[in-house]
Amino acid sequence: MEHAIPLIVRLYEIVDELERLYPGRHFTPDGHMVGSIGEAWAQWVFDLDLLPASAPTHDARAKDGRLVQVKATQGKAVALSSEPDYLIVLKLARSGHAEVVYNGPGAEPWLAAGKPAKTGQRPLSLSKLRALDARVPVGQRFPVVRCRGAA
Repeated sequence: MEHAIPLIVRLYEIVDELERLYPGRHFTPDGHMVGSIGEAWAQWVFDLDLLPASAPTHDARAKDGRLVQVKATQGKAVALSSEPDYLIVLKLARSGHAEVVYNGPGAEPWLAAGKPAKTGQRPLSLSKLRALDARVPVGQRFPVVRCRGAA
C-alpha cells in the first residue's frame, strides 16, 4: 500500500484538475474503484488474503481463517447486500489514507442496517458504525499489522 498512496494522491489531483476545468461537474471516484482501493488498503494494513474479485459476501480471508467483507466509502454511509462473518469499513481520504470506521463481527452491523433499497442493498451510516465499533471487544478485531497509511 505504501507504493499505492502516491498514486491515489495523483488520482485526486487529476480529479481536482477536472473539476476546475468543468465547474459544477463531479469526478469523484466511486463504485468498483473505491471498493478496490479499500480492499487493497485493508489487505496491507490487516495482512489479509484477498479472495477473487466479485466473490460472494466476503472479500478476504484473515490468516486465522476468518472471512471478512471490506467496505470503503468517501461519503457518510455504506451498503450491505448480505450478512458477512466479519466486516471492516473504511472511510477513504484524498491523501491516500483511511480511517477504520468499523472492525469486527458482521452480525450487529447487518441487524442495524436499514431496509433494502431496490438494489437489495441495505444502507448503514458511518455514525452508526462508529457507535457499533466502540462496543467490539479487542479480541474480535483484526489486528493492525502495518500502520503506514492509516489515519
